[in-house]
Formats: sequence, C-alpha cells, structure tokens
Amino acid sequence: MEETDHLSDERKKAEFDVDDMKIIWAGSRHAFDVSNRISRLVAKDPVFEKSNRAVMRRKELFKNTLRKTAHAWKMINELRLSDEEALKLKFFMDQPGFLDLHWGMFVPAIEGQGTEEQQQKWLSLANTMQIIGCYAQTELSHGSNVQGLETTATFDSQKDQFIIHSPTQTSSKWWPGGLGKVSTHAVVYARLITNGKDHGVHGFIVQLRSLDDHSPLPGITVGDIGTKFGNGAYNSMDNGFLMFDQFRIPRDQMLMRLSKVTKEGKYVASDVPRQLVYGTMVFVRQSIVSSASNALSRAVSIATRYSAVRRQFGSHNGGIETQVIDYKTQQHRLFPLLASAYAFRFVGEWLKWLYTDVTQRLEASDFATLPEAHAYGIEECRKLCGGHGYLWCSGLPELFAVYVPACTYEGDNVVLQLQVARFLMKTVSQLGSGKAPTGTTSYMGKTQHLLQCRSSVRKAEDWLNPGMVLEAFEARALRMVVSCAKSLSKFENQEQGFSELSANLVEAAIAHCQLIVVSKFITKIEGETKGKGVKKQLKNLCYIYALHLLHKHLGDFLSTNSVTPEQASLANHQLRSLYSQLRPNAVALVDAFDYTDHYLGSVLGRYDGNVYPKLFEEALKDPLNDSVVPDGYREYIRPLIKQHIRSARL
Repeated sequence: MEETDHLSDERKKAEFDVDDMKIIWAGSRHAFDVSNRISRLVAKDPVFEKSNRAVMRRKELFKNTLRKTAHAWKMINELRLSDEEALKLKFFMDQPGFLDLHWGMFVPAIEGQGTEEQQQKWLSLANTMQIIGCYAQTELSHGSNVQGLETTATFDSQKDQFIIHSPTQTSSKWWPGGLGKVSTHAVVYARLITNGKDHGVHGFIVQLRSLDDHSPLPGITVGDIGTKFGNGAYNSMDNGFLMFDQFRIPRDQMLMRLSKVTKEGKYVASDVPRQLVYGTMVFVRQSIVSSASNALSRAVSIATRYSAVRRQFGSHNGGIETQVIDYKTQQHRLFPLLASAYAFRFVGEWLKWLYTDVTQRLEASDFATLPEAHAYGIEECRKLCGGHGYLWCSGLPELFAVYVPACTYEGDNVVLQLQVARFLMKTVSQLGSGKAPTGTTSYMGKTQHLLQCRSSVRKAEDWLNPGMVLEAFEARALRMVVSCAKSLSKFENQEQGFSELSANLVEAAIAHCQLIVVSKFITKIEGETKGKGVKKQLKNLCYIYALHLLHKHLGDFLSTNSVTPEQASLANHQLRSLYSQLRPNAVALVDAFDYTDHYLGSVLGRYDGNVYPKLFEEALKDPLNDSVVPDGYREYIRPLIKQHIRSARL
C-alpha cells in the first residue's frame, strides 16, 4: 500500500519542471537514465540493506562489506554492466570498501605512471579483479609532505632487483584503504636509491599477499589500523599499516613511464611531460569535488525535507504551528547550502572536462579549498534538523563521519591551499612579461582595470547582473593576490616570506577559488538550460551562492574596496528577496537530485515526509529494546534500588 505523501503540498508549489531539473543535475538525459535505473536496482536488492550498520560490530560490518562487494561484482558480470553502470552501482551501494582504492587510485596510478608493457600486464589482472590493489603512499609520520617519505627502494644490480625496506617504525605505511586485510598488491611510494644516490620518491608495484592462501609474503608485516570516527561509516574499510623487511621485487615493477632504472643501475628520466602523470591526482581531486557535491546534496535533501515537515512555535491560539523552513534564520542557513550543492555539481562537471584536457590539468590544484566547506555544510544540516539530527537514523552523523576525511586525504588542505597561492604568486610575477594568463587566472589579464574599478551597483537588483557580480569577485581576488605579492617582495628570503604570510596567502587562494566557482555557475546559467522554469531557479541559486559568499567574506570585499558598505547592504537586501523566491521551490529542488530513500538512508529525509512513525520504528529495532528489562538489571540496578541505607553517624 502506498503511504501518504506528507510533502505533496510542497511539491505542488514548485514553479519549474522537476524532471527537467533532474536532467540538468545528472548532466544529460543518458546520465539520468543510467543513474535512475541503477539506484533503483540497488535499492530493491536485500543484499545492499544498510539500515543495520549502526548496530554491527566491526568484524561483522567488515564481512558484510565483503559480501556486498562480491555481490556487486557478480551483478556487474551477470548483467554485463558497462563501466559507467558499474561505477554507479558502487556509488549507490554507498559502502566505503576496498573497491574505492582499487578502482580509484591503484588502477589510475598504473594508467598514469606505467609503461605500455606494464599497463598490459597489470591492468588486465586488475580490471578482472584477479589482483586487488591499493595505493600505499602515506606513512606514519608523513602525509602531505610526500618528499619526506622514509621507505626506501634500493637497487641491487647483481640480482636486477629493488629491495624495499622500512628503516624505522615511522616509515611504516599507514592509512591506505584496502591494505589492512584485502589487497594482494599495492602501488608503493619509496625513495629510489641507485649506486648510493637518492633520486627521490618513485612508485613501485609490490605483491603483498599470496594469491593462494592470502597470507602476507615473507618480509611483509601488514594489518588494520583500528576503529575510526563514527558508527558504521569508514569502519567498513580496512585502512592498514605495512612494513617491509628487505623485501625484494624485480626491477620491472618500478613504474617506469616517467623515469627508469637500467640493468646497470643507471637512472634515466623520460621526456614524458609531468602534467600527463599529474592526471592521477587530478582524477582523485576531481572525484573529491564530485563526492563533496554528493555528500552535501544528500545532507541538504535531508535538512530541506525535514524543515518542511517539522513545525515549531508560531501558533498562539492552539492552531497549526509554523513550518521550520518558513523561518528566515532557517532559510539563511539552509538555502546557501542548497545553492552550494548545485554550484559544486557544476564545478565538478567542468573539472571532469579539465581532466580530459591534458593542457589544463595543472590547474586542478585550485580546488584544494573545497572539502573543508562541505564538512561544515553537512554538520550545519545536522544542526538544522534540531535534536533528531543527532540520531544515527537521521543519516547525518554517518554521512559526516564518512565525508570528514576528505578534509585531509589529499594532504592537509592548508598545504594544498598554499600550493594554489604559489601558483597565483607566480602568475602575478609574470604579468609584466607580456605572457597573458590563461585558464582560471585569465581574469588577471585585466589587472589595471580590476585594481582601479569601482563597483557600479546602485540598486539591489544590480546584484543580479552577472557582469557586476563577477567584477566584484574578480576585483576582490586580484587585489588580495596583488597585496600578498607586494608584501612578499619586501622579504629578502622568499621562503621566509611565504612562511610569515601563509595565513594571508591561504585567504587569497580561497578568494580565487570562490571566484572560479561563481564564474562556472554563471557560465552554466548563461548556457543552454532547457525546461520549464529551470533557468530561473538556477539563477536564483547562483546569486544566493554568490551573495551569501559576499556576506560571509564581507571583510575581504570591504577592505579591498571591491564594494562599498552601501552596496553590501543592497546585496543583503537582494539575498533576502532571493530566499523568498526560492522558498516554494526548495523541496522540488532537492527532489531533482533523484536520490532513493535507500541511498539517502535517513528517516528525516524520507521522500514521503512520514517522519515520526518511522522514528519510532527505528528506535524499536535497536538491540537494547530486545528485552524490556535490560541485561545487568539483577547485578547492578536492583541492588541499588533495594539497598538499605543506614543514616550517616557523626
């Protein structure tokens, strides 16, 4: 029997065609069809049940993940799913596991850094899952500083082998997903040493476990690093440690597309441009941006639907209370997050294109600044759901726990932001050379204009003019970058300058990043967007995103004179008006993500809004409710209650 749709009134208010918006979100009609079909295939398969993850012990959770993964691989083969469909199946399974690193880093590393012969040999095994790989880079004492890794790979020319060794406890590999219990092989990063000379960090394909009985090979110590943050969450993944004791591998297992070692031990660098190889990291960063948009959109779906279901206060005569989503304070916190989910979706699309365009790859480092904002966004959605958001069954605590590591797994984000800042400083220093900046820094070609211009915003509606919005963001970013460059030039030692000014440099990198997101969103709405009322909704979301950033970073805009206090006040006025325009469309805008209830995994975010009976159902499923009188009553509670307390004597 179909249950009542408690959100149907909200859906009737929508001023646009939700089906058309679903296609915009998916990227194309084809992408939507694949997503829609696979998500429903997963949702109705009992093996992919996930509502019991919170109450599983770690070993049980891990085994359950292995079962799901084996089942998924069987489906991929039996249904002859395409690569695109298989990726979607993994996505909607929604279970961190060893496949993430096998397909997400092991395979791309060999594609990017292996020679043709190496690719033929190893990829045929990896693509058919005859071997399972992981990516062993991070060590106990080094993560972001890859050049500081301590594991060594010393060439022995007599035996034509590399000896992989962990010289200290801190050199043990620590964190790679899939390593602890599952991977048979790893791409291991180690310092290459030939004839006593250290050539820096290189990649090697290393077998870790026997393909017969899965036991670690002699010379290898490997295991799991233990329970992580949150219930369920990343505890389904066997993040591991790995130590080598003089472990030997053949010379041809060094990834040799970029550089190689000859039989005699001679080190030869190839002429393959480094940015081709940088592709692996761009691919990983691009996937981080995409998963950021997915995680945020899930949290926003839950918070938006629940804000429409939940009523609180506002009734003084016993009448119906006000929907929480109608409070301006709720809108001011929720709607910019909804706008951000769309903004990052479109940036993710653009980054995919960047990944396929080799010449542009190096610019992908610009997106180092994103994950932090999303972790904040998910946590904000939890708060927007009030007390019930703290329940595991709201879906938000686990989503937060799964997403939070994105803030650190490509290295601490501050380190990455400083990389972006270096790139910006370099671009500014070359402005006088006549070499026009391209790609994400092309706005710097208008330096003179942007340093002198004054915003021409006169009334609130001017903040809906794309040219005026972009100019304010460009002026702010450029002025912050130029100001940093001027301060840097006063230091005799550039590295000392970088160290002293690092906080300002990070802020300049963030300003540059936000400009790119705003400009890509504007490009999206100026492009072809089919469908009834779709363009208007995207415009509202775009300007909510931009004007909320202006409000949040007002100090930057005012201190660089990119806007005046009066113009900032007009922007706030316009923002409030945009919230009112978005309000009737909010539920329909999250429906456009087309997430099944299975994928959302949230009682509060159910499509039908039937929240309260389902909260009770979930509560009663908890093992603590298996018995009315709890275990431990006889030993601990009863003696307390029945004790005879003698009055204290003086």
